[in-house]
Amino acid sequence: MHALHQVLHAFFNPHSFTLALPDVWAGFQVNLRMMFIAEALVLVFALFVAIVRGLPGRGAKPLRVLAIAYTDFFRGTPIILVTFIVGFGLPGLQIGFISSRSFTVYGIVALTLVYTAYVSEVFRAGIESVHPSQRSAARSLGLSYAQAMRYVVVPQAVRRVIPPLLNDFVGLQKDTALVSVIGVAEAASLSQQFSTQNGDFASYVVAAVFFILITIPLARFTDHLVAEREMRERAQAF
Repeated sequence: MHALHQVLHAFFNPHSFTLALPDVWAGFQVNLRMMFIAEALVLVFALFVAIVRGLPGRGAKPLRVLAIAYTDFFRGTPIILVTFIVGFGLPGLQIGFISSRSFTVYGIVALTLVYTAYVSEVFRAGIESVHPSQRSAARSLGLSYAQAMRYVVVPQAVRRVIPPLLNDFVGLQKDTALVSVIGVAEAASLSQQFSTQNGDFASYVVAAVFFILITIPLARFTDHLVAEREMRERAQAF
C-alpha cells in the first residue's frame, strides 16, 4: 500500500496536476502549431517528391536519383539527429536569415524534412496503385503527362492513401515533443521544468493526457476509414 501511495502521489497528485495544467497547456499549443504547419508543408513537399520519383524518361533520371537519395537519407536518419543538425547546425553557420530563426522554426523544419520522406513513399504507393490504363486513357484524350497526373492519377492516389497518411500524422504529432531537445518550450519541456521544480511527475501525466486526446481520436478515425474501405472492396468483389 505504501508503494501504491507513493506512485499515486508522484504521478497523480491532484494539486500538482492542477498547478501544472496551465503551463503544460501553453506548451502543448506550441506542439499543435508545429504539427499543423509541418503537416501542411509535408503534404505539399511529399507529393512533389513522389511525383518526381515517378517522372518518365532518361532526362529525368538525375531528378529521380535526387528524390531517392533524399528519401533514403531522411528515412534512415533518426529524427532526433535531424533535429540536432537543423536546430544547432543552422544557427552555427552564421548565415543571416537562415541562422537567425527561432527554435520553433527549426523544429518545424526538422519535422518537415523527416516526414516528407516518409509521406512521399505513401504518396508514391498510391500513385503506383492507379492502373496504368488510367494514364494511357488520359494521354489518348490529349492530356499531357502533367495534366494526366493532376486531373486523373493524383486525385485517385490521394483518396487511396488517406488512412496511412493519417497514421503518419499521428506519429508526427507525437514527435513534436522531440524538438524540446533544441530548446523549444513545448509541452514535454515545460512538464520537465515543472517536475524538476515541484519534485513529482504529475506534469508528465498532464502532457501525456494532452497528446492522447489528439492521437486516440485520430487513430480511431483512421481505423474507421480502413474498415469502410475494406467493406467497399468486399462489396465490389461480389
